[in-house]
Amino acid sequence: MALPHDPTTALRFIRENAPFLSAGALLTLLSSFGQTFFISVFAGEIREEFGLSHGGWGAIYSLGTFASAAVMVWAGVLTDRFRARALGLWVALLLAAAALAMALAGNLAMLVAAVFLLRLAGQGMANHIAIVAMARWYVAMRGRALSIASLGVAAGEAFLPLLAVALMTLYDWRLIWVGAALLSVATIPLLFRLLRLERTPQSLSGETSAAGLGERHWARRDLFRHELFWLVFPSLLAPSAFSTAFFFHQVHLAEVKGWSHATLVAMFPLFTGSAIATLMLSGWLIDKLGALRLMPFVLLPMAVGFLVMSGAESIWLTGVAMMLMGATQGANSTVPAAFWAEAYGTRHLGAIKSLATAIMVFGTAVGPVLTGTLIDAGLPFASQMPGIAVYFLLCAGLVAFGVARARPPSAEAT
Repeated sequence: MALPHDPTTALRFIRENAPFLSAGALLTLLSSFGQTFFISVFAGEIREEFGLSHGGWGAIYSLGTFASAAVMVWAGVLTDRFRARALGLWVALLLAAAALAMALAGNLAMLVAAVFLLRLAGQGMANHIAIVAMARWYVAMRGRALSIASLGVAAGEAFLPLLAVALMTLYDWRLIWVGAALLSVATIPLLFRLLRLERTPQSLSGETSAAGLGERHWARRDLFRHELFWLVFPSLLAPSAFSTAFFFHQVHLAEVKGWSHATLVAMFPLFTGSAIATLMLSGWLIDKLGALRLMPFVLLPMAVGFLVMSGAESIWLTGVAMMLMGATQGANSTVPAAFWAEAYGTRHLGAIKSLATAIMVFGTAVGPVLTGTLIDAGLPFASQMPGIAVYFLLCAGLVAFGVARARPPSAEAT
C-alpha cells in the first residue's frame, strides 16, 4: 500500500484536492493586504502625511492590531460553525472595505479604524480560515496541505512589497489601496467556485476527527489548565512580534544601515525563497515526524538571523540573515498549526486556533510599538536585535521542555 510519504501518493493528493488547496492558497494570498510586510511599505508616506514619529505610527498600528486580536478570539470560533466558503466571501468583502478605508483615511481615528479592519480581515480571518480548514480536512497529509495553502502568503511576501514600491513611483499611495480593494472583490467569484463542493465542519468532523494528547478533544477552556500551553505561549509571541517589527521598521533599518529602501526591499525575495523552501520541507517533516517533535526547532534560524542582521554592514550579509529569518517564517506557517491539531485534537480546532491567532496578532501589536519606542529613545532597531535573539532562544528552550513533559517517550507521529 502506498505510504503518505510516497511521491506518487503526494502528487495524486494534490491533483485530487486541487480546488480546496487552491482556495487555501488564495485566502492566504488575500491575507497579504493585512500583513505587516505590505502595510509597512507605506510607513514613510503615512508618517509624513499624518506627522507621526516612528513610535507614534507604531502606537497607532498597535492600537488597531490589539483591537483586531481581541475580536479574533470571538470571530475565529466561527470556523467551527460555518463553511469556509461563506466565511471566505465575507472576509474578502471586509478586506476590500478595509483597503478602501486606508485609501480614504483623513484623520488619525480613520487610520486606526483602517488598520484594525486590515489586521482583522487580512492577517486574522483570511489566514485563519485557510489554515483551520487545511488542519481539519486533512490528517495523514496535513503537513503538506498546510504547506501548499501557505504558499499564498509566501507569494505575497515575495512580490507585493516590490510591486507596491514600484507603483508608488508612478501613483499616489492611496490609489494603490484602491487597487487592493478591487483585487479583494475580484477573488470572490473564484473562491465560490473553488469551494462549491465544500462540506460543513460538523459533517466533516465525524469522518476525519482526530484526537489530541490523552486521546481526547480539548476544548479551548481546557488549555488554560494545561502546562504545555503556557510553555508554548512565549514562542507564539516571538516571531510574530519581532518579524513584524523588522518589516514595520524596514524604512528606518535601511536608513540606519545606509542603504536605500528599494535596495533592502530587493532582498525580500531571499527571505521568501527561504520561507517557501522551509514551508515545503516542514510540511513533509510534519507528515513524517509530527509537529510535536518539530516545535522546539522553529525559532532557532530566526535567532541566528537576528544576530547576523544586527552586525551586517553589507547588503549581501543582510540577505543571508533574511534567509535565516525566512526559514523560521516558513516553518512557523505550518508547524504551529499542525501542533494545535496534534496536541489538542480537531473537534474544537477553530476555537483553539483562534486563541493562538489572537496571541500571534497581539504579538504583532507589541513588536512595533516596543521597538518603535526604543528607536525614539535613541536605540536603533539593529542594536535591539541581539536581545531579541536571546529571547528567541529562551522561547525555544521552554517549548522543548514542555513538549518533553507532555509527549510520551514512545509516542509516534500520526
